[in-house]
Amino acid sequence: MSTFSFTPSAHVPFRDTEVLERVRAIRREDIDKHPNPDFRITVIPDADFEMLWLGDIFERVRRSAEEDRRLVLILPSPYPAYRHLARLINTCRIDCRNLHTFIMDEYADQDGNVAPADWPLGFMHSFMKFLYEEIDPELRPPPEQVHGPTTESINDYSNVIADLGGADVCYSGPGWTGHVAFVEPDSPEFGTDDLEEFKAMGSRIVTLSPFTLAQNSLHGCFGMSGDLAAVPPKAATIGPADVLGAKFRIQAHAIKVHNTPTTWQRLITRLVLHGPPSPRVPESICQLARTDAWVSETLAMNIEPTWTKAY
Repeated sequence: MSTFSFTPSAHVPFRDTEVLERVRAIRREDIDKHPNPDFRITVIPDADFEMLWLGDIFERVRRSAEEDRRLVLILPSPYPAYRHLARLINTCRIDCRNLHTFIMDEYADQDGNVAPADWPLGFMHSFMKFLYEEIDPELRPPPEQVHGPTTESINDYSNVIADLGGADVCYSGPGWTGHVAFVEPDSPEFGTDDLEEFKAMGSRIVTLSPFTLAQNSLHGCFGMSGDLAAVPPKAATIGPADVLGAKFRIQAHAIKVHNTPTTWQRLITRLVLHGPPSPRVPESICQLARTDAWVSETLAMNIEPTWTKAY
């Protein structure tokens, strides 16, 4: 049989073909094996994933109220299912007075101006709509404890998190490029291949990868239509230092296209979990710290040709 080999496109951020071939070949039964005992990979049924994610946040908020202890969370957005978390909080009458939240990123325009909190397609707007405003007013945290990056605050955003002792938990999941938050592997603003330098980088405005524009053009807020021009070109984001500065990290690997086995995340999940920690795959730095990585059964599926499918 003929062979045909090639070098990955120069547009691909991580191009080590030996590593790519190795992680591509990881089978479902081996995906949860990792040499670092503090980096714990668990495969979870798809149907259980959302409740596990929301339940973890709820239990931490509940304990912080019970123990009257500050809780600092770095959270992704948009996530409409946050409204279910709000309902749990309301039903159980959990006082969120000790909760401090930081959304990890927000869109920005071509000049680096961050989208305002009331922009309907923005991350802060979604967070407020689906979580904060769904919590009963008497149970909500004070508004000054709900943080999102702004044009004025982005250069100091990491310092605000650090001044609170760092996050207790950073919740995240890899983008198509392997980004964590909007820490892109191919953006000039995080332009280093030195891992130690990369790990120390904080919040900033970043140029979004074309792959991220494609990924986000499939979001519901942009019409799920591949409208690349609808996605803003830049973003404000936390930095690797904020991810590693958290006391604990939880990764979610569960994105699929409209509840089908189709996903752009299956390969990058393997690279994040089992490739070398590298600025070329930003989420991979979590391998270096205490982390729970949750992988859905769909994401854990073997990577192999399926000739009965086209797109």
